[in-house]
Amino acid sequence: MAYVKNLFDSNFIQYASYVIRDRAIPEIIDGLKPVQRRILHTLLEKDDGRLTKVAKVCGDVATYHPHGDASIYTALVNLANKEIFIDKQGNYGNMYTGDGPAAPRYIECRLRPVTRDILYNPKITQYVPSYDGRAKEPVCFRAKLPLVLIMGAEGIAVGMSTQILSHNVHEVIEAEKKCLRGEPFQLFPDFQTGGLIDCSEYKDGLGKIVTRARMDTSDEKRIVITELPYGCTTESLMDSIEKAARTGKVKIASINDFTSATVNVEIKLPRGVYVKDVVDSLYAFTDCEKTVYCNLLVIKDNMPVQMTVTEVIEYHSKQLLGILKEELEVERAELMEKLHLRTLERIFIEERIYKSIEQMKTEEAVNKAVKDGFVPFRAEILRDITNDDIDHLLKIPIRRISLYDMNKNRKEVQAINARLKEISHLLKHLVDYAITCLDGIEAKLNPATIKRRTELTNIRTVDVKTVVKRDTSLKYDEKNGYLGTAVSGGTELLKITPFDRILYVRKSGIYTVTEAPSKVFVGPEMRWCGFADKESLSKVLFTILYRDPQTQYVYIKRCKINAYIMNRDYFFAPDGMEVLHIDTRKNFSFALNYVPKPRVKILKESFKAQDYMEKGLKALGTRIVSKEVQSVTVE
Repeated sequence: MAYVKNLFDSNFIQYASYVIRDRAIPEIIDGLKPVQRRILHTLLEKDDGRLTKVAKVCGDVATYHPHGDASIYTALVNLANKEIFIDKQGNYGNMYTGDGPAAPRYIECRLRPVTRDILYNPKITQYVPSYDGRAKEPVCFRAKLPLVLIMGAEGIAVGMSTQILSHNVHEVIEAEKKCLRGEPFQLFPDFQTGGLIDCSEYKDGLGKIVTRARMDTSDEKRIVITELPYGCTTESLMDSIEKAARTGKVKIASINDFTSATVNVEIKLPRGVYVKDVVDSLYAFTDCEKTVYCNLLVIKDNMPVQMTVTEVIEYHSKQLLGILKEELEVERAELMEKLHLRTLERIFIEERIYKSIEQMKTEEAVNKAVKDGFVPFRAEILRDITNDDIDHLLKIPIRRISLYDMNKNRKEVQAINARLKEISHLLKHLVDYAITCLDGIEAKLNPATIKRRTELTNIRTVDVKTVVKRDTSLKYDEKNGYLGTAVSGGTELLKITPFDRILYVRKSGIYTVTEAPSKVFVGPEMRWCGFADKESLSKVLFTILYRDPQTQYVYIKRCKINAYIMNRDYFFAPDGMEVLHIDTRKNFSFALNYVPKPRVKILKESFKAQDYMEKGLKALGTRIVSKEVQSVTVE
């Protein structure tokens, strides 16, 4: 058993780690999940500037992704609909209506040039073998923008989840530039579907937002929804409105969807109902208003870490400086190598060192003759000459030697030196260079993605209880003993809403608080029924007359109900007592009928309930008289 338990524990830990790191949670460095990274890597490797069938792209991505083409296709469509990395042609679905895309054989895509500027730097990117060892894929791209904020992400892993809202790319770039300059910045979400958003409780990506549909209410008999709240489609929004209409929470005459390139959902109102009567109900009972909770969870240093938006921007600002520094250093090393080779070529040809190898018979002798030929020019050479350098010189064609252009070589060397000087300057002013780089990336972005679509505003949350009207009948059928909104016969006791809490008291002295009941059995002769809110109960004084079965003594208890637990039965009297009467009048009289005995001359005596003090709900009652009582008569 111990072996099996250890096996399960080990396998579960491996599975949980795999789901967290390789499936559900994005990497902070490039903001991508593995399938998205593999799609972009494939497009970068295969890109020739022309459109390619999505079906072919999915097949190429399968070289790196072991989970089938369905997940690849879905991820590619979602990535293309972000409108940042991929140009698309064909039907990629409609994010407004929720309609799905065409089959992969009918749609095409290609990489946008700006993708290379943001992601592609293979000389400083770490690559690992693919799952079958036949190809190589990046561990993660060295992204120059915090894509995890720009694209957003959702994912459910084992024991954790992430909900990262998308942000406007222009605002993200501006925030990163401010961070580089050491200036304060603040970021709020922006959604492709537009709408209104209240970020007062966003808490830098770890709180919540309230999002609403944008409505045109210029016509008092018609509402037109022109923008959707986050996470909604016109179909899901209309379903929620129709459901609210069926349950009587919202009054509408008809609803129609005319959405195409823009959202256009028309709601017509019935006779006698106007826009001002319906708008708050739409926000309260339908998806026209939604609350979205955020959890910015990412993979950082191979571990899931919860971060804030500010921390992500600060992390990426440092990452951008590191990337640009590495790129410049790599370019400088390549230019130095190129300058070294151009210097060797010039000396090799101008000083006719190649002539010294004509009489040599062996490879060693040739290499020695070349090295010896460069000895007088050691001061001009940037580093020691290697065998690879000699191989490079010996492979120069005779045609190139005979047509060698000294002026062209000199200009090329001057250009290399100028660029080396520029690189040295950029390395000393890395922050300014990073800001220029961000400006260059933004200039290449699609203008449609730069403009903010969601309007920031302060939203006054609608209290459902203040919007709904008390127009549902709560009936009690005394004959059958049923209470509820679905009781067909009987007497109407109250007008209630589905959100009201109801307290009812049975004849036995048991009372219960429930949500507005549909149909519940309370027995015949129910003593009292009313609203269970504090204000209502504070006005009701219960008077309970109960008898001890052993002594036949009668007690009176006057109290108010000030606390309760829903759907739980409570008893007014102590356990084992018999409740004779329950009353809610403040002033009334009652008579006790005593058990006839030889020495008892008075068999009936009257009392006033108001003569007894109010006590706590859990207190014991007050014994009225020390006589055995046969019955109680209430006047």
